[in-house]
Amino acid sequence: MQSNVGLIIEEKAADIGNFLVGRLLPFREKRAVGPFVFIDHMGPTCLKEYQNLDVLPHPHIGLSTLTYLLSGSIFHRDSMGNAIEIKPGEVNWMTAGKGVVHSERTPEYLRESSMFLHGFQIWIGLPKELEQSEPTFFHIGKSEIPEWEENGVEYKLIAGEIIGKKSPVPVHSPLYFLEIKTKNAQKINIGEHLFGEVGMYVMDGTVKIDGQEFGTKQLLIAKNATLCEFETTGETSVYIFGGEPFSEERFMFWNFVNSDKEMLEKAKKNWYEQNHDAFPLVPEDDQEYVPLPRSVFDIKKDNEATKSKLL
Repeated sequence: MQSNVGLIIEEKAADIGNFLVGRLLPFREKRAVGPFVFIDHMGPTCLKEYQNLDVLPHPHIGLSTLTYLLSGSIFHRDSMGNAIEIKPGEVNWMTAGKGVVHSERTPEYLRESSMFLHGFQIWIGLPKELEQSEPTFFHIGKSEIPEWEENGVEYKLIAGEIIGKKSPVPVHSPLYFLEIKTKNAQKINIGEHLFGEVGMYVMDGTVKIDGQEFGTKQLLIAKNATLCEFETTGETSVYIFGGEPFSEERFMFWNFVNSDKEMLEKAKKNWYEQNHDAFPLVPEDDQEYVPLPRSVFDIKKDNEATKSKLL
């Protein structure tokens, strides 16, 4: 029997300053799964009392960010004026639209304490007609996220709509982000409920598909979502995500996503020049920021400066 697994991606380390995360998307062979264009698995790691998460103010366009924690705490501030702590089981959903700036830090009351940090940072592309929309922000409490158990299998629908359930996260296109946990070996068949493209991330334990075993920190991309059937071999945690892909290609540079490359160039210029009309300051966190990575844009600027001096 031919396996329904079309691609196997190993989690790879990525540096976001003083913190290492496991990057799942994008990958060379697969730039997106449905509308999901970027997934970082944070931790699990222990931040000592002298270590803190400090992701400085940085910009986004053309996407929604989804932050979901399993342990730890992050304090979110953004250029819309939102300032809120996100705790385990809660969801921060921020839609950048035409442009937003935000920071993510260890809360002040925890900055001299040890803390385990574990969770997901996810980017989801926007439909073309919303790429230039006004930015918005929503915080969804743990008790609002649908949870249920069926035949010994625990489900949690973090975002989207599936299996007759709907998360309150205000998504902008058909998608799903589902947590599945088992304590004992179980056979799970949810293919009839899935649509579009689908990926499965094995966080803990082992799953068996068509007689082949896949282990921890592997991302599996299905060839056919409707054939999604797997077995867990014991205590296992997996995350199913996906949905309808966009008809237009999405391009990415740094923190910017858009269907129009010209909008990426415009965003680069605005952030490079610190245009606060395009990217407003973050209230109470406006003294520092993440600079634009060196790129063709920067090299061109350097060349122009050198040429000017020579003249």
